[in-house]
Amino acid sequence: MMRYDRPAIGLAFGLTGLAGFVDALGFLSLSGFFVSFMTGNTTRLGIELAGRHAGGIVLAATILGLFVLGVVCGSLIGHFGRQQRKAAVLAFVTAVLIFAASLDTIGLSTAAAGMLALAMGAENSVFQRDGEVTIGLTYMTGTLVKMGQRLAGALLGGPKLAFLRHLVLWLGLLSGAVVGAAAHSRIGLDAIWLAAGAAAGFTVLAFFMPERA
Repeated sequence: MMRYDRPAIGLAFGLTGLAGFVDALGFLSLSGFFVSFMTGNTTRLGIELAGRHAGGIVLAATILGLFVLGVVCGSLIGHFGRQQRKAAVLAFVTAVLIFAASLDTIGLSTAAAGMLALAMGAENSVFQRDGEVTIGLTYMTGTLVKMGQRLAGALLGGPKLAFLRHLVLWLGLLSGAVVGAAAHSRIGLDAIWLAAGAAAGFTVLAFFMPERA
């Protein structure tokens, strides 16, 4: 992450905000299942398996599968997008979010929430180098670990502000979740249209951003 310039970090902040927004919508609509935080869903799957709750098992497994499928799709699209990988992946994310919003419009709310997992899986392919994700946009455990390591390094005489970029990403997810929860309380899953609009805006920005990673 330290090798990215400020425009890229700014885009990453916006995309973590989008992830927090979408995850809040999914969490509130799916009664405690996530659409971007697969560690939490894996724990939920384990709990559902232990309790032999067929509905919960199917839901958790489906979300996990859709998320992984999203990563596969995002990686392939990014590969063929070449110098426009970020814009190509984000265009796909936008299309999936529009599809999810359309499903909700016709009354298929659970299917719409499931599509959010597909979109969030794909979003993680925006920042990728040599086939590996370099900035995780929808999960913050690794980001917080790195922030803690940078803080420890500062105490040992290293760079004093190296932790800030990781803090910015965490704040992006947090702020997005706050806005997403507020939007859900007012307009429900119609808020997916807002997410799709934001994703479209990020797609345009990415199109004019030089591809360095």
